[in-house]
Amino acid sequence: MLYLIELEPVETRYTAQWQKYLPQQLENAGIPTTVISGPPDTPQDTTPGAFLNFSGTNYWKSEQLKQIATLFANGTVKDGDYFLYTDAWNPTVIQLKYMADLLNISIKIGGMWHAGSYDPHDFLGRVQDKTVFGYTECAMYSTYDHNFFATQFHCDLFSNTYPLLPKGRMHKVGWPMEYLKTELAPHIAQQRLTEVRANRVLFPHRLAPEKQLDIFELLSNTVPDCEYTVCQSTPLTKAEYHDLLCSSKVVFSANTQETLGISMYEGVLCGCVPMVPDRLSYSEMFPVWCKYPSEWTETYGNAVEHRDKLANDLISKISFHSQLSKRLTNYTKLVQHLDQFFSGEKLYEIIKSGK
Repeated sequence: MLYLIELEPVETRYTAQWQKYLPQQLENAGIPTTVISGPPDTPQDTTPGAFLNFSGTNYWKSEQLKQIATLFANGTVKDGDYFLYTDAWNPTVIQLKYMADLLNISIKIGGMWHAGSYDPHDFLGRVQDKTVFGYTECAMYSTYDHNFFATQFHCDLFSNTYPLLPKGRMHKVGWPMEYLKTELAPHIAQQRLTEVRANRVLFPHRLAPEKQLDIFELLSNTVPDCEYTVCQSTPLTKAEYHDLLCSSKVVFSANTQETLGISMYEGVLCGCVPMVPDRLSYSEMFPVWCKYPSEWTETYGNAVEHRDKLANDLISKISFHSQLSKRLTNYTKLVQHLDQFFSGEKLYEIIKSGK
């Protein structure tokens, strides 16, 4: 049995989609799954700029710990069971290991890493004294039999911070998001690539320092005759957000933190041209025609210095979109390359292997 320790489902984040689709995807892969959720009254409003609610996420995880402890107390957990944490930054994994070892039950534990203090641009990475978080991350990493990362960039970021940790516990796998194509199907399909769209440029990210909204605003004041939309400036449902992607031409990023890039993949699936810096996970995920030099947006000052180059690159991306009907080969190759980062196939194989 696999026990799925899920993240709290926030409607505007992929965590709500994971709650809906991930258990079924695991079952489809031949992995019997029991979901361990949190309380329905968990605070849903995310901390400003953050992915989750900093207090609410601990409220959620504390309830999950009660459920895990009850499973052990009732004798439900058996040798060979697997616990998959969809967020590896969950201290309850240490208490899980405590119970399993002291009760002499042989289980496997996997954790999916998203961010942490090892990333200087993360919220934890900006804490002045993050010593305790570093020790905690090392302890949690050592507790997991399988530490899952979505990109090589993220693997390197973690291992370069903690070089003494055993790399045999680290696995680069795609995130289990194969549902995206199915969910987006009513909104897209390739024939929509040739539709006439407004010259709309989207900023699809959270309103957080590491996303550098000010650079997007600088660009919006540089290239006229375009519509610039900050997606999180107004409340949007997932469906409304996807419709917006399907009627736009470019999705823009100047991120200083990115370990995957879900919004860019969604943009590509919806027929947008991505405009991303050649850094972070973007470097391994996107071809040359999608990227601009990293130094152009490493800081706001850099963006001011390279303002004209950014403007020209945006204009070229808009022009590229206008010719997508003639460049479907480029687009198709991009989708095929990105698919490997948004498939759970490798994740499922490792879980089923029992090693």
